[in-house]
Amino acid sequence: MDQAARRIIDRCRELAAISDVEGETTRLFLSPATRQAHALVLGWMNEAGLATRVDDIGNVRGFRAASEPDASTLLLFSHIDTVRNAGAFDGPLGVVLGIEVVAALGERRLPFNIEIIAFSEEEGVRFGFPFLSSLAATGQLAHTQLDLVDAEGIAVADALRNFGLTPEAIAQTAALPPDSFAALEVHIEQGPVLEAANESLAVVEGIVGQSRLRFTFEGHANHAGTTPMALRKDALAAAAQWITEVERYAADNAPLVATVGHVEILPGAVNVIPGRVVASLDIRHPDDNARRSAVTHLQDFAKQVATQRGVSLLSELTSEQNTIQMDGPLTNKLLHAAQGGAEPVGAMYSGAGHDAMIVAPHVPTTMLFLRSPGGVSHHPTETVREQDVSAALRAVLTFIAELEREVTAR
Repeated sequence: MDQAARRIIDRCRELAAISDVEGETTRLFLSPATRQAHALVLGWMNEAGLATRVDDIGNVRGFRAASEPDASTLLLFSHIDTVRNAGAFDGPLGVVLGIEVVAALGERRLPFNIEIIAFSEEEGVRFGFPFLSSLAATGQLAHTQLDLVDAEGIAVADALRNFGLTPEAIAQTAALPPDSFAALEVHIEQGPVLEAANESLAVVEGIVGQSRLRFTFEGHANHAGTTPMALRKDALAAAAQWITEVERYAADNAPLVATVGHVEILPGAVNVIPGRVVASLDIRHPDDNARRSAVTHLQDFAKQVATQRGVSLLSELTSEQNTIQMDGPLTNKLLHAAQGGAEPVGAMYSGAGHDAMIVAPHVPTTMLFLRSPGGVSHHPTETVREQDVSAALRAVLTFIAELEREVTAR
């Protein structure tokens, strides 16, 4: 198992060396580096005995047939695109580990098929919209999403054609097998919880709901030297007071997390009172009602601040995603399988979005997290520990054995 874990880690690093930008790991959807990554992953899949193909949204797929015809299918998946200047393990780890699982099964025949899917687009970097490939696989890709354009004005549909794919065939070639009965995504945690607990693994109960908003504070720009403090309508001062409340409210209402990650200040001159501030707000909580209550509170607080300071306010909801629960019985099986190792394994919610949240409403889905040393992700120093990869591999093989017993007993 240790040798297999080392091979998984080495392969993730080999894949990370394939990049659109020399000296870093940046591999965007349908880029030239994607074609090289496809070739490498297809080679590993073929080596493991999988029948391979690339569908028309660019997903790399490997299929292992069951012992009998007309069997149902277990899905093992994650993604192989990256953010800019990424680490080696966010996404690829789940794909490479899935290939190693199939290799470990060898000639043993199972009463169900296994399909490994390396989703081609999860991060949303190139076209500003995430999960295009898992949306396509679940029949949720809208025609308007094929019209999205990148920074060079290239539409998704044209990028697919330039890659040698056929957008018109996506519904036929990218769909999940209709007989899929279970799905599993293995992924690094991308946070510090497991590291703080000194635990290798956790089973994911669900993926937290998320609200994103834009707040515009409109004051009055004026000369910084000639305008008395009492006569100012400082949009930045209003926004700053509100941002402090965002932090206080989230800190007092765990496990709520709230982030103001982007602030635009106009006119942005050192000697001018800020007349306009546009600020983002990202709110996440596993309980949708608690998340909505937080949104309402922070909108109301922003209105109060604006009134007190004589500025106007506009708040807009830009996106909203409800909490997605993983399948209960399947998650219990994975938890039991993971707890068969030498280390304790608990359950947690994911604060980040994953392809599992797109697949889960369509196929019973569960998810396994590995510790992120230092809590680091989306960064070149992102890494994993060999012992954690070994534990994950054992857990998935045990999980498959439990599914085998259940399907055989039917």
